Amino acid sequence: MAQDFNDFTRDPRVYFAAERTFLAWIRTGLSLMGFGFVVARFGLFLRELAATRPDLHVRASGFSTWTGTALILIGVIVNVTSSIRHLRVIDELRRGADTLARPSYSAVIIAIVLAIIGAMMSFYLLAMR
Repeated sequence: MAQDFNDFTRDPRVYFAAERTFLAWIRTGLSLMGFGFVVARFGLFLRELAATRPDLHVRASGFSTWTGTALILIGVIVNVTSSIRHLRVIDELRRGADTLARPSYSAVIIAIVLAIIGAMMSFYLLAMR
């Protein structure tokens, strides 16, 4: 027996699934911000190391600061866009709209941006050898 679509949207498991997805996006945003902070502070660590141990010949550039700041900003964007998306999904579920057929464009954009930053970091690390 087929289940009516309105019965499906009233099922609390659907809302709990949306909540779990939202919480996963929040964790992703917080992880990006935390990792960005670590990357940004790594440049400061290299500058301090170069100042205290000139015999190590450590070169520090501003690349880690810019990359870390970019990761922090991406984390902020992830949290803001996931909040907006979550509110829209819950509203669509309440109205009985079909929310399952739409891809998550924000996830695709974030994945592409992170891939670009990762490639830039790889090239930077290879160039610093």
